[in-house]
Amino acid sequence: MLTRYVTAFAAGLTLVAASMSVHADGHGHSMSHTDIAKAWMSAGQNGGKEASLKMLKEHMAEDGVVFRPRYVGLGFTHDGYQTGSMIVNEVIEGSPADGTLEVGDQFISVKGVAVTADNMDRLSFRGKPGEKIDAVIKRGDKEMPISLARGKISYTISKADMVEWMEGADGDDWGDEKFTLHEAVGDGNVVYVWTEIMNTDDTTGLPVETHVVTRFLFNDDGKVAAIANLREDRFMLEQSGFSITR
Repeated sequence: MLTRYVTAFAAGLTLVAASMSVHADGHGHSMSHTDIAKAWMSAGQNGGKEASLKMLKEHMAEDGVVFRPRYVGLGFTHDGYQTGSMIVNEVIEGSPADGTLEVGDQFISVKGVAVTADNMDRLSFRGKPGEKIDAVIKRGDKEMPISLARGKISYTISKADMVEWMEGADGDDWGDEKFTLHEAVGDGNVVYVWTEIMNTDDTTGLPVETHVVTRFLFNDDGKVAAIANLREDRFMLEQSGFSITR
């Protein structure tokens, strides 16, 4: 499932003329850009992993990209929530972690706190740009200290990488617990889709709802060239009991 992000201006979207470009849907019927965008957003909710993968393969351009949301951090991911150990499984190119961390590195401690399965979601990886994080990692059989400075991270994911990820992903838990498509509006090669989702937070057990605005850019061949999303980050955190301070 492509991750969806939202913004508070969703409700203020102004209805504009829908795109008149048409494409075949595989059954001899024509589909406008707006139809494709709506079907794309609904595919994973109604048809699961295979439906999402089918939309991606059929309707995204070969050079199409998904814009990930910007954030302040280090630029790596780990699979600790499944394994119980914080082992790096991705390092984002150009991020603060690039050149220091490698896939397979295991975090032993962060700011002097030993990493455990119970505390890894509370370790101090987030903060202002420029703040340093001192940690100890294990690479192969050797432990080593590292130091990283938080930075602004922005990157895209290619169609090929999305296909590879989706083909290897678990399809049993696909889609959101609740999904509503409120509105889709288009102007030329750009379509905005306003949706609303609700999921239960894994840590608190609380229901977290959020509005979603997804922007689709189509190329001249009618294929999706880029997807970008915005979300109500602060509202999501506040629903889980977090407070935002400076």
